[in-house]
Amino acid sequence: MSLYFLARPALFAMDPERAHEFTLGAIDRAADCGAISLVAGPAVDDPVEVMGLRFRNRVGLAAGLDKNGAHVDAFDAMGFGFVEVGTVTPKPQPGNPRPRMFRLPQRQALINRMGFNNEGVEAFVANVRRARSSCVLGLNIGKNAATPIEHATDDYLACLERVYPLASYVTVNVSSPNTKNLRQLQGGDELDGMLAALKERQLRLADQHRRYVPMALKIAPDLDHAQVEEIANRLARHSIDAVIATNTTISREAVAGLPHAEEAGGLSGAPVFEASNNVIQALRALLPPGFPIIGVGGVMSGQDAVAKVRAGATLVQVYTGLVYRGPALVRECALALRREAAQQARAAHLPGQA
Repeated sequence: MSLYFLARPALFAMDPERAHEFTLGAIDRAADCGAISLVAGPAVDDPVEVMGLRFRNRVGLAAGLDKNGAHVDAFDAMGFGFVEVGTVTPKPQPGNPRPRMFRLPQRQALINRMGFNNEGVEAFVANVRRARSSCVLGLNIGKNAATPIEHATDDYLACLERVYPLASYVTVNVSSPNTKNLRQLQGGDELDGMLAALKERQLRLADQHRRYVPMALKIAPDLDHAQVEEIANRLARHSIDAVIATNTTISREAVAGLPHAEEAGGLSGAPVFEASNNVIQALRALLPPGFPIIGVGGVMSGQDAVAKVRAGATLVQVYTGLVYRGPALVRECALALRREAAQQARAAHLPGQA
């Protein structure tokens, strides 16, 4: 039995947000003294190149666990192939009132309505600068709750300017259900105009810094095929570098009747697994061959990570699985994906195979 499973009952006896804050402090201390490998195991070496970046392995930390970019070194020491932090907004904001995070252990799920609580982009940049890690680092940007939706692009541009010099890639988060009207940026003219503005600024910053930083769009699982097709067309039209599929869901079908199931917010964990995979499959069919898709949503085991790749994902991220499975999940998923890649490579070289 892993050390995490010995600690989990005590953590689950705490308020979920308090447990989250306590755990971030604990992994910092464990990383500082070199003890994090006792619970995570050694990092898996499975290098892969995506978006022009070299990833140590195919398993990343999803945004949301480290909103202020203050724990990059600890997560890198946990064996992730890449780490994504944020979502950050231009100005500090407290997020929604507590309580705003709820466990649904019967379904290995969480509901959160955090609301982009963060210390603002200046504090975020200062934290990231202090990190010693050289891992592939995704910086996830959003808009302030008080910013009118018609001025949302201004917030994204302001964040892009500040995080660009420090990022391996930048993620544009338009899919959180916890900021009013944010998801309407996923469709129609709003998305078109915002992506055009962000792409123009990305290219200008690449010239300014003499370094091209890829940009990804993070989308929701609650999209029909026509909406996914519209997003895929705009990703290609504006030469966006990757898509992250998906954020949390507003659906409660999979948890109906459970305690906390009717709480407002985004549902993550096992119940979002199939919806996320459906979006990944649709994107893979619609996007050009090789277009990077980062699959996230309900990865609770190595088998789940492999299912994401078979659905069409290039890389995989985890979040809620860490709450239920602990740091050992990272190595389990990375090993499973390394085996899957090796099997696919062997199959591709069999006689008679294309």
